[in-house]
Amino acid sequence: MKIYRPFAALAVLILVPWTAGAAVQDVPTSPTDKFVTAYRIGPKDVLSIKVREDSKLDVDVVVTEQGRINLSLVNDVFVEGLTATELEKKLAELYRPYFREANVSVTIKEHRSKQVSMLGAVAKPGAIQLLGRLSLLEAITAAGGLTKEAAREIIILRTFPDGTTNNLKIPIDDLMLKGDPKYNLPLEPGDNVIVQVDRMVNIYVYGQVKAPGAFSVLQSRIPTLTQVIAQAGGFTERAKKRAVVVTRQTEMGKDQTFEINVNRIQSGKIQDFQLQEGDRVFVGETIF
Repeated sequence: MKIYRPFAALAVLILVPWTAGAAVQDVPTSPTDKFVTAYRIGPKDVLSIKVREDSKLDVDVVVTEQGRINLSLVNDVFVEGLTATELEKKLAELYRPYFREANVSVTIKEHRSKQVSMLGAVAKPGAIQLLGRLSLLEAITAAGGLTKEAAREIIILRTFPDGTTNNLKIPIDDLMLKGDPKYNLPLEPGDNVIVQVDRMVNIYVYGQVKAPGAFSVLQSRIPTLTQVIAQAGGFTERAKKRAVVVTRQTEMGKDQTFEINVNRIQSGKIQDFQLQEGDRVFVGETIF
């Protein structure tokens, strides 16, 4: 059981128990597989169409601005909004009067009709044309890569064919450092890819540490209590490790304090204490 004591130097104190809990992992707002959908044909796309029964009908064709293509025997065909599989079935039906069983294959050779928007902490934000199936990593590369202000998440905003919208949060470390392929999603026309922008915040450490002061850190990478003490050079010989006080200002403007036994953290008996923006860490002096 953790014991909390008043800290006389503070005018207003709100003592809140802090206990170590199980680590909570941040997971995407929805499964990644929901974001992998078949590409839908649009104007200026280049389609490769092959008919197994007659190679003379094989052709590469560009979709017009009106969303149509012109083919031998079947003439004008509206294709915009269809997937390659849906168009294969449609053409098979159209060719049925000419062949007992038409076998048609459709390949989208070039995706020219759509674009995605890259926003936030990338070197060259803006629209990127989908010239082929583009993955998230390829889009980041096309946008000049991430900047040093990039936070820990990328958000993909997507509108689905039924008009519904959703978002998916991609952990940057899992994508860029661990190379987890499930996060390197193929992008869809109209996607908005937002690389969250980080900012610098301050944590203050004073008292019995070797290098007290203000420490500027990225908001997405705020250290734990033991980490910031290490950044402050570590404890002095007279540091009161069993009662380190963290003071935090609440939204109501009042001071909330936590008294933490760092010895128990270092021995693995409790979880490290996660700091927040503006926290003040005071390490008192042991009286012998």
